[in-house]
Amino acid sequence: MMSASTFEAVFAAPGLARQRARLLTLLRELAFQEREVTLSSGLKSNFYIDCKQVSLDAEGQFLIGQLFRAVIDAVAPTARAVGGLTLGADPLASATSVVSFIAGRPLDAFIVRKEPKSHGTQQWVEAPAAVRAGTPVVIVEDVITTGASTLRAIERARGAGLEVLYALALVDRLEGGREAVAAQCPVGALFTRKDFLP
Repeated sequence: MMSASTFEAVFAAPGLARQRARLLTLLRELAFQEREVTLSSGLKSNFYIDCKQVSLDAEGQFLIGQLFRAVIDAVAPTARAVGGLTLGADPLASATSVVSFIAGRPLDAFIVRKEPKSHGTQQWVEAPAAVRAGTPVVIVEDVITTGASTLRAIERARGAGLEVLYALALVDRLEGGREAVAAQCPVGALFTRKDFLP
């Protein structure tokens, strides 16, 4: 897992600290709801964080790209691509890829399908030709609850021959998912449920 001191070091730069604070504001205002909901895991919860309300927002996507790129540079500097399980990871991977190119250390994006392609190669992973077996990658996720979707992405990325270095989420709900993912690879999150609820 990414230690608290590593996060502190990454976000010690005033610009990144401001961007992280702004992203949290957007998540609280646009994505967070205190209400009864059934999560994708099937579990019931009294709060919901719809990260797509921010990851598809122009400002939110830019901030996610900036912050994910900064974390990846710190924890997985040899990574060459970033991706995760469609649909939640798609805007995160795209944002990180674009921002990384602008920053001068390009990270290609890839998409892990929920079902294999029904024709042609029948592959699980959609990626540019440069992302081939042996490529070191980071798996991204919007929210970790049980960790099931992150684990599925890790498994399918490894099945495609990719070297998974790290898993990075926007929010960890602190419901056991991080520990499940940590059994497979190092994992971290920009925020936890403590940033939304007392």
